[in-house]
Amino acid sequence: MAKTEVYSWRINRQKKMTLESVARREGTILAEVLDRLTDDWLEAQSARNGDDAEQKRLHAVAAKYAGVFSGSDPFASEKVSEVVRKYITEKNVR
Repeated sequence: MAKTEVYSWRINRQKKMTLESVARREGTILAEVLDRLTDDWLEAQSARNGDDAEQKRLHAVAAKYAGVFSGSDPFASEKVSEVVRKYITEKNVR
């Protein structure tokens, strides 16, 4: 992709020196190091947002079943895993 935009920001002297050192060590220029850093950060943000969307989808599916289990058993909350497994097994057998 052609680079057509310019963006600048302020960083402290130590951070700039460290970035320049990385660029020298890698035999490249500072702009290339910054380009890779921003690409990596944007990719991580995209992945994280995908996880957020997946979590929302899972919560929506689970919300359909909230409050479905009822009864007078005072220990029901301790047996939820067992009840859910039984429910899923019975549902899949049908």
